[in-house]
Amino acid sequence: MTLTVDEAGRALADPKSYADDRRLHEALALLRREAPVHRVEAPDYNPFWAVTRHADVLEVEREHGVFLNAPRTILSTAEMDEMNRQRMEQGVGLRTIVHMDDPDHRVVRAIGADWFRPRAMRDLEPRVRELARRYVDRMAELGGECDFARQVAVHFPLYVILSLLGLPESDFDRMLKLTQELFGGDDDDYRRGATKEDKLEVLMDFFAYFQRLTEARRRTPTGDLASAIANARIDGEPLNDFDTASYYVIVATAGHDTTSATIAGGLHALIEHPDQLDRLRARPELMPLAVDEMIRWVTPVKEFMRTAARDYDLRGVRIRAGESVLLSYPSANRDEDVFGDPHRFDVGRDPNKHLAFGFGVHYCLGAALARIEVRAFFEELLPRLSSIELNGPPESTATTFVGGLKRLPVRYTVA
Repeated sequence: MTLTVDEAGRALADPKSYADDRRLHEALALLRREAPVHRVEAPDYNPFWAVTRHADVLEVEREHGVFLNAPRTILSTAEMDEMNRQRMEQGVGLRTIVHMDDPDHRVVRAIGADWFRPRAMRDLEPRVRELARRYVDRMAELGGECDFARQVAVHFPLYVILSLLGLPESDFDRMLKLTQELFGGDDDDYRRGATKEDKLEVLMDFFAYFQRLTEARRRTPTGDLASAIANARIDGEPLNDFDTASYYVIVATAGHDTTSATIAGGLHALIEHPDQLDRLRARPELMPLAVDEMIRWVTPVKEFMRTAARDYDLRGVRIRAGESVLLSYPSANRDEDVFGDPHRFDVGRDPNKHLAFGFGVHYCLGAALARIEVRAFFEELLPRLSSIELNGPPESTATTFVGGLKRLPVRYTVA
């Protein structure tokens, strides 16, 4: 059945669209072609403009003084938008660096920036490679069959980021469950419940955990990222409890969920494109390019929202002050104007100007770490991998924000 433009726009507000690649990319291609800046009115959601062209997403990202992260940072139902607005007014809402605009954004982002600079990443890389080896060993121990997404991909990046934070390994499973509940609130397998109260309860569990962590690190700093966050000061004052907990939440969740999605989706792409797997094995020097192609292909962050601070013309469309835009990263990363044969998985794609990490002042703080993790894992896996194939149908998370494969059953031979 052929989609209309309005139906394609509404697909962006349907979590199930992101669990169906064919449906999603059919809708996005139609929007890029016929209505690249399209007003979407979907049931249960406040209206928004869908921005689907690479050049237009870039323009909005560059104009960060016009298009603000607050108050509508991600796509939520109208009911959740209102609840979030009320909580922010009360000073008790989730307020991470992705929710902030300058000058707050610049100052708060700087708290963790040194932990993700090139020198810090070089110091961390041996530990990342040690953990990558451990999880490839885990594949070998599983005897040639596993659900790669659930048993391998989700654990490796989680271990890396929570080790960087300094959390005890005994808490890792708890963090994984909370992250899946937070980002998988629209997915039947992950959500705690269907009501806004259930979603709020997940957030409050995060906050309670990290409030205890803050108190412990302020009493006894331990030289880890959690200590840096807990003891950070702005204008001589510590962050308030909710801003401190929010900082932990964004690092602990976005710091692993996006990378695990890329690793699982990257392996799936190599299985589905055996010529590219053979090419990468024959030419391991292509790995840095292959990593960025996996990131483009998967695009774990599906969207961010921006709100216009003043009237602005985008591709001839007048966006009024106070109106919201949705930046569709999967669409920008398949834009025919930028990527030759964009629906082809190409481990040697160069240049690869994907926007999976955003652009400009809000560029992903953990981008370098994500690249190191994906590269380390596949550089450890491929020399030991003799064969691999699907062992059942893959399944993706129903989401409108962050997600990827939640099941990837595979059969393989790993030395």
